Amino acid sequence: MPHGTQESAPSRQRHGKLPAKQSLPTMLYRVTLTLARCPDYPDGSVARGYEMVAPLGPDGHLDAAFWRTTRESCRVRRFWSGARDRDGRLVHRAGGDGGATWLIDYEDWTNQDDEPGYHLGTHAFVPGEYVSIRDAEDGVYHTFMVSRVSPASAGFRT
Repeated sequence: MPHGTQESAPSRQRHGKLPAKQSLPTMLYRVTLTLARCPDYPDGSVARGYEMVAPLGPDGHLDAAFWRTTRESCRVRRFWSGARDRDGRLVHRAGGDGGATWLIDYEDWTNQDDEPGYHLGTHAFVPGEYVSIRDAEDGVYHTFMVSRVSPASAGFRT
């Protein structure tokens, strides 16, 4: 996706669920998250965010059971203007709030570079919704807008 354009969010029901006619099967999806508006970026930034292949259920929520069978395909690319892209994996680990944590793991040999999401398992990955991810470098949670969701077969750079 060119990172210079903002996409509009399609109509959706309350709580971020897709309308029934747009409900999707549990499968791998390509999800693009872009930095939401914040004090440093009052309009947000399409040049800062994540592209990931994620196992989503019909309601747009991450599916831990499906992740277990597809974990090798669940890849993440962090893009941040002025910095090199970082490639990692979407990981589901036991523990944390709610009994499990979804995070981005860049290096297997350390947890210091992990970027956990804030309750990612309870958020719907539906265009127009928001999720928060903690930056490993400064420890700050940044909010991202779900700007695109499409079948993973639509292409993903790893």
